[in-house]
Amino acid sequence: MAISVFDLFKIGIGPSSSHTVGPMRAAATFAQALREQGLLAQVTRVQVRLYGSLSATGVGHATDRACLLGLMGQWPDCIDPSTIESRIGQVLQEHCLMLDGSHPLAFDYGRDMLLLDESLPYHPNAMSLEAMDGQRSLLSQTYFSVGGGFIVEQAEIDAPASEMNAVMLPYEFDSGAQLLVLCKAHNLSVAQLMMANECAWRPEAEVREGLLRIWAAMRECVANGLRNEGILPGGLHVKRRAARLHRSLQELGKPNVIGSTLGAMEWVNLFALAVNEENAAGGRMVTAPTNGAAGIIPAVLHYYMKFNPNACDADVVDFLLGAAAVGILCKKNASISGAEVGCQGEVGSACSMAAAGLAQVLGATPPQLENAAEIALEHNLGLTCDPVGGLVQVPCIERNAIAAVKAINAVQMALRGDGEHFISLDRVIRTMRDTGADMHANYKETSRGGLAVAFVEC
Repeated sequence: MAISVFDLFKIGIGPSSSHTVGPMRAAATFAQALREQGLLAQVTRVQVRLYGSLSATGVGHATDRACLLGLMGQWPDCIDPSTIESRIGQVLQEHCLMLDGSHPLAFDYGRDMLLLDESLPYHPNAMSLEAMDGQRSLLSQTYFSVGGGFIVEQAEIDAPASEMNAVMLPYEFDSGAQLLVLCKAHNLSVAQLMMANECAWRPEAEVREGLLRIWAAMRECVANGLRNEGILPGGLHVKRRAARLHRSLQELGKPNVIGSTLGAMEWVNLFALAVNEENAAGGRMVTAPTNGAAGIIPAVLHYYMKFNPNACDADVVDFLLGAAAVGILCKKNASISGAEVGCQGEVGSACSMAAAGLAQVLGATPPQLENAAEIALEHNLGLTCDPVGGLVQVPCIERNAIAAVKAINAVQMALRGDGEHFISLDRVIRTMRDTGADMHANYKETSRGGLAVAFVEC
């Protein structure tokens, strides 16, 4: 399946791409299907069943709330986050929701929102929705939220490959090795090759406009994170730090890109913290490629754009295209889902993507870019996903800051070489996949092991 840069970067809401954005899209898709099939007026009851990781950490990740919003016809890229509390509160108080925004429907949370202690075989993030007319089933569908806001319907899994719609790309690649061969054969940078592929979906002007819209959403998220203060929701009483840190750094003056290493790290930390605090609060942000790892790419890109006097919009486009090339490889050959391979699939992939994007705009050759991505991902292998309390707060927020700095360091190392290195990016991605397969389920977004358990025991 061809993957677009706009599949990897999607405007949504926090706190999780796989547990919030994906389920909301699935529920909204289900409600839309009821309308399109002329079934909406017949529905007297809808039941939601959450399985696996969606059930284990669903409440902490707002999966249940996302499902309700989706059933009401709300989409993660359009909903106003400030209206969520009142919408959910009204449903819970009145025991009624407006299905697809138009059909009033009795909804009993205890009866109709089921968090089940079982898993479905295709993916840990599974959910089923069923619409009924009395005891008669009108429509039933199973969805899998496979990371980064991507959803897959059971019907798509069951369909023969020949029936799937395919976009023909001029430079299709399934491995880093193929990507490098294509770049060399056609004398293209990674960003140029990616742009040519994106034009299979839409004109270049629309690609550039869309990527700048993604960048604007990233900037807005950082700005909100630098402004908002207080305690994050969820019960851990985690204090937001970005606003206070921002005031402190402003008093020190502005470092430049080649200035103090410690100063640079603090600004990168700041931008990552700002994004992930907004995400934890359920604010508007961009999956990059997931919510749990959403601060890494914006932090690196923000620093480059803010403190490089020659930076321009064309750099934003090239950065995101270069990053997406690596994201495509991670998704195709391993996973970007914490529930599937642990946090190496989220933070590790995002760190590798950020390194690729920065390498691109700093003039790296394709082999140097591949080397930077490999270094960044290699040193996130084995990273577990063990959120305390099932919330995308501890260790997730700080982890983004650490990974953003790591991405920059990976680029510095790669640019000092000629692209030749011992372990290829392809091998590291395969290792991430294999490590994820070997990893115990307690360390894959279930909050049943690691730091999540250590916190409880303390």
